[in-house]
Amino acid sequence: MSICTLLFYTLHGGAFNINSKELQINEEIRDKELRLIDSDGSQLGIVSIEKALKLASEKNLDLVKIAPQAKPVVCKIMDYGKFRFEQSKREKEAKKNQRIISLKEIRLSLNIDTHDFNTKLKHASKFIAAGNKVKVSIRFRGREMGHPELGYDIMNKFAEQCSDFAIVEKTPKLDGRSMLMFLAPKNSK
Repeated sequence: MSICTLLFYTLHGGAFNINSKELQINEEIRDKELRLIDSDGSQLGIVSIEKALKLASEKNLDLVKIAPQAKPVVCKIMDYGKFRFEQSKREKEAKKNQRIISLKEIRLSLNIDTHDFNTKLKHASKFIAAGNKVKVSIRFRGREMGHPELGYDIMNKFAEQCSDFAIVEKTPKLDGRSMLMFLAPKNSK
């Protein structure tokens, strides 16, 4: 992130990502001079570290280095404890709202019967309805390797039957002795 972008976000109240592991506060900052941003977002210009620490202590706030890669480094006067609390709260909220998509597998065979095919189709529809992706595979054994077109036919038939509720994310592809195809929920893209 460039200094201009960082200053724009800071001045206009935007959010910027700060990696907490690299954060230096107060006396940990060793730079001679720095660009200082006040707690309300206004720029105070390039000042010495002593003056910046003095201003921060007068306001009972912390001096935090927010852009260590900039020349000169950018520091902001803020309540560090409050900042860490709000950051952890945002991270928990983001974690709570995320949806974990898992991959379920359905195995077919070249000589699958109609009833078995329909059962596998029902399982796939349940997996897709739950928001999961489905990996459909056929394992070729012995002389079956000589007829991969039969595997393509079964895979295409399965994909056609699933077209109401799923899309083919990766078309059927022969990989060694297995043929794989991936299906995803229709509303995921």
